[in-house]
Amino acid sequence: MICAKLKPAVSGLEKEFPGVRAKNEDATTPEGKAAIQKLGFQSHGVVIRTADGKVLWKQPDHTVKIEDVRAELARRTRR
Repeated sequence: MICAKLKPAVSGLEKEFPGVRAKNEDATTPEGKAAIQKLGFQSHGVVIRTADGKVLWKQPDHTVKIEDVRAELARRTRR
């Protein structure tokens, strides 16, 4: 549920943060649209979840900055 320009960076987070699983979701599917609404996003965003799906952090729509995602992952993984 991220914009196309961030997809490569998000996919690269797995290499940068071993143990982290990055997943790009299709925001145009019925499931994707439902997830966007549930998360309070207008069109897309980035979400950091626990392995069991609990939302730990999220950044909506066009406010997404990959630097913020990296900083949050570093804080949460203590890297």
